Formats: sequence, structure tokens, C-alpha cells
Amino acid sequence: MPSLKTKLQDTKDRLSSVVCTIPSATVTQALAACGVDSVIIDLEHGAIDYASAHAMIAATAGTSCAPLVRVAQNQPADVKRALDLGAEGIVFPLVRTVEDTRSAVESLRYPPDGTRGFGPFLAQSRWGETLTTYPSVVGPELICCILVETVEALESIESICAVPGVDMLIIAQFDLSTELGVMGQFDHPDFVSAVRKVENAAFNAEIPLGNVALNEAQATDLFSRGYRLVGGFDALWLREKALQIQSWCKT
Repeated sequence: MPSLKTKLQDTKDRLSSVVCTIPSATVTQALAACGVDSVIIDLEHGAIDYASAHAMIAATAGTSCAPLVRVAQNQPADVKRALDLGAEGIVFPLVRTVEDTRSAVESLRYPPDGTRGFGPFLAQSRWGETLTTYPSVVGPELICCILVETVEALESIESICAVPGVDMLIIAQFDLSTELGVMGQFDHPDFVSAVRKVENAAFNAEIPLGNVALNEAQATDLFSRGYRLVGGFDALWLREKALQIQSWCKT
């Protein structure tokens, strides 16, 4: 089955993702079985611990769903542990500078190309490899995804996009709009201008872009603008469905 990195190289592919905040291998397995291209296991904002993350990563085995992990912070120790659980890539929060971006890229790679400590004792099993084959087989397929969610990142976006090894950018629209002082106002001129700046930088650097879509119309609009991946949040979808069911009960 093709890796997410391979899928991202096909510019005609429209890809899906779900941010998993619920600590459940059952939920992850159901999403993966539906054909979702990736899940983002959220260790930054979700209720997920490392044991749950390991089970959720394992639940994607046998499917084409890539298990990514959003770490709590851009620190090599956090990245190393998530990758050693078997993650196919890392989503990096609060990346502000070129230096932050380089650190993110290097934390996915073993020396001499990076800073990752060696210990894929669990990851080798997730990928059907051995300790000696994991680095060469799985290593090149690991995804480095940068969240664009700060004013500092916005100011340095062209330079961030120029760092070799960045595989994807995701605009964290809730965080970015909050940073701009217009929380949730996605049609505000300041937010629209910021998004256009990120889009232009990513497109010029030929880096795939991702974003959140809360409905089909939003997804269609994003894809028409050149985005490669759209997704949502498991908890929000569950809440929305529960509210819909409640509406059926009203007279």
C-alpha cells in the first residue's frame, strides 16, 4: 500500500484526514477501515496518553491509513517517542521560525542527517521490519507536517517553505485567527489575507497544503483552491451527529 508521502506526490489525489482526540483504538480502526488517508493522533489537545496512542497507531495496520501524531511540543524527545510507537509522521505545533522548522525535520532523521535517537523497538513491529531494516525502509517515508498557527510563522512563511524536508503544511485556522485577534472569524480580511499568504508560499514551493473542512461545501472549496488534504475532528463530528439525533426527538 502506498505511503502518505507517495500519495502527496500525486497532485491529482484528494486526501482525507481525521484529528483523533478520543483515546480509542476502536474509533481509529473504524476510521482507517473507511478508507481515511490519515489520522492525526492528538497528543497536544486530545485526551490521549502514550499507551492509547500506541494502540491507535497499531489499529491502522493492514489499511492504507497513515498514523500521524501531533506532538505536544516541537521537542526531539516528544518526536522520538511518537515515532518509536510506530507513527508514520509528526504534525508539529507552534512552529514559529526557520530554526524551529529545521529542528522539526532533523528530529525525524537518524544521525548523521538528524538528531533522532535510535530505539524503534515497537515501531519495527508496526511496519513489519527489523531493527536494522526499519531506518532504511520506513525512515524515508516519514512525514514532516508543519502547523501554521502563529503570527511569527506567517511572517517567515516563505523561508519556512524553503527548508528541505517539509512534506506538508496545515493551516490551523482556529489558532491562527486567534493569534490575529479575530478568533473564528474566517471571513475577516486579516485572516483571509494571512491564508492567501500561506497558500502562495506553499504553492510556489510546491509543498502540499491541508486544512479543516466542517462540511462538504468547505471541502470542495479548499480542493478547488489547490489544497491536497482536508479533515475534521472526531469529537466534533460525534457531537454534531448526537445533536442531529436529538433534533429527531423534538416535536
